[in-house]
Amino acid sequence: MLTQIDHAKNGELTAEMQQVAVQEKMDPDTVLSRILGGSLVIMTRQGNPPVAIGEGATTKINVNLGSSAASIDPSSEIEKARIAEKYGADTITDLSMGGDIQQIRKAIIENTTLPLTTVPVYQAVVECGLKNVTSADILSYLRSQVSEGISSVVLHCVEKQMLEEVKGSGRLMGMVSKGGSFTSVFMLVSGCENPFLENFDEVMEILRDKDVVLSLGNTMRSGCIHDRPDPAQLMEMENNAALAKRANECGVQVIIEGMGGHVAAASIPEYVEKYRSKSSHPLFVAGPLPTDIALGYDHIAGAVGASMASGAGADYLCYITPSEHLSLPTPDQVREGLVAFKIAAHIGDSMKYGMAEKDRLLAKRRASFDWEGQMELAFDPDRPRDFCPMEGPCSMCGEYCAIQIMGEYLAEGE
Repeated sequence: MLTQIDHAKNGELTAEMQQVAVQEKMDPDTVLSRILGGSLVIMTRQGNPPVAIGEGATTKINVNLGSSAASIDPSSEIEKARIAEKYGADTITDLSMGGDIQQIRKAIIENTTLPLTTVPVYQAVVECGLKNVTSADILSYLRSQVSEGISSVVLHCVEKQMLEEVKGSGRLMGMVSKGGSFTSVFMLVSGCENPFLENFDEVMEILRDKDVVLSLGNTMRSGCIHDRPDPAQLMEMENNAALAKRANECGVQVIIEGMGGHVAAASIPEYVEKYRSKSSHPLFVAGPLPTDIALGYDHIAGAVGASMASGAGADYLCYITPSEHLSLPTPDQVREGLVAFKIAAHIGDSMKYGMAEKDRLLAKRRASFDWEGQMELAFDPDRPRDFCPMEGPCSMCGEYCAIQIMGEYLAEGE
């Protein structure tokens, strides 16, 4: 099949490009040009609206969910997926590593309409064993997941030289990427190179067959703010930028996980700028967390870092929940983390594109005590309804409400 990049090379506007142009308030020819140049990607899922990520598009949010070896409850994962869609996630990533992984993924697909991302090496390791899995196994799981109708895959393209750099780096947290560590251990145990790099042309054929977006994983990200950017991270950044160009030449769209994990607050804009100097491809960031001591509130710390990253130019955020570093999140924690990152994305977009009309409209409704009107504009309309009055000022001030008191005098002067 022809991919979005193939159509762009031919100067053809696809239906998805035209939908994105309307959704993102962009000129259709600009959308086509950015798809061709790799700075914008379109994630699709058959029969559902496309999602644009990258230059000129609003900041998008991904929700991670999925079972673990220690917690297998498919119904809970389905509920999380439904919550993610209800409260405005743009994409979902299934990271399941326990139970019937394929069946869980199928159920998530059946109960949502959002683009779905997977990390094929996860299932390969669980079902074949970390020390027994082969390159053929890994490619087989990639091929199988693509055939199921997923929209994107995360592949960690770590090289042996990067592993040598990490070994002598003195990092406090070493390597914290799960998919990156699986791929690295496979390389070290088998004595092989990275299976995704050794079989890059075959991987590209698998992805382009369904126009699946390649997300180049961030194996070398920092696990704490005191693990500052190092040669291994810079090497991965440069390698991923080069791989992204190769993939585009094959007609495959690419997102780069170019910053994430834990990054000192003062370094976030600098880090984004460094990435931008290497590549114009959409930048996906996990968090980032600008502090390590927000246990139980990492969704708040992550949202602070995410708003800074988005405002500095990041295109795509991976949410964080209150249970980060502690446990598998509950459905309620998925909601909390998602809403926090919706706020972060909105703040970041206001920095990139200017203030939104929604904020002005909410202020007008607040000034007139239009409580239901405010709820309609909220990121999570359900929660604030529990706090607000039916009419008149709120209980914070009652009859001594500043807006109400001064409103009468200000109205007289009009």
